[in-house]
Amino acid sequence: MAITQAVANSFKGQLLQGVHNFTAASGNVFKLALYTSAATLNSATTSFTTTNEVANTGQYVTGGGTLANVSPVVSSGVAFIDFADISFTGVTLTAAGALIYNTSATVTNAAVCVLSFGGDKSATSGTFTVQFPADNNTSAILRIS
Repeated sequence: MAITQAVANSFKGQLLQGVHNFTAASGNVFKLALYTSAATLNSATTSFTTTNEVANTGQYVTGGGTLANVSPVVSSGVAFIDFADISFTGVTLTAAGALIYNTSATVTNAAVCVLSFGGDKSATSGTFTVQFPADNNTSAILRIS
């Protein structure tokens, strides 16, 4: 079992089909689900699954949390998108990675990308925060050049 950070291959094709809308005000709803180290997630992941998802605890519930979109930008020939950091409070959990997926897509719960935390990260009766990188053309979580 392994979590390998990647953009989902299915997502790449769906972009060209117009399946995903990242616009902040009127776009689709994207969620982030947390997974244990027993999960197998990688570029071949096509949709959200509850297999090896972190169990309900505190504010974290099956399916994860809704991400706040930040509208796409193009800078220096690179299109990019970012999300606001997301926190789950009152949790006791251990997660090795996450899946960002689209709950509004015509393809049910379509995978966007897999995030690997580089090992287990834990919170005990506290807050678990996923902090996204800087929203720019060299660091944003999703970039197309």
